[in-house]
Amino acid sequence: MPHDTSLGREADGEWWFTIREIAAFTGRAVQTIYSWERRGHLTQPRRDDRGRRIYSQRQVAAAERRARQNTTAVRRIAG
Repeated sequence: MPHDTSLGREADGEWWFTIREIAAFTGRAVQTIYSWERRGHLTQPRRDDRGRRIYSQRQVAAAERRARQNTTAVRRIAG
């Protein structure tokens, strides 16, 4: 299914976001989103009509939860 970049939603009702859109949506830096990819928090991207990696809203929410859990774990160890 083609990704409609103006709406961010496909015919199946799923919302899809580019990395820049994820950064804007979550209030995090673009580099943070790239680090989520490197760490395996964001996996199995689709590609939009311009070849950019896109992730579903569910994938983004799960990645954000994992990132928060990792931050909490690191603070416990360090503190």
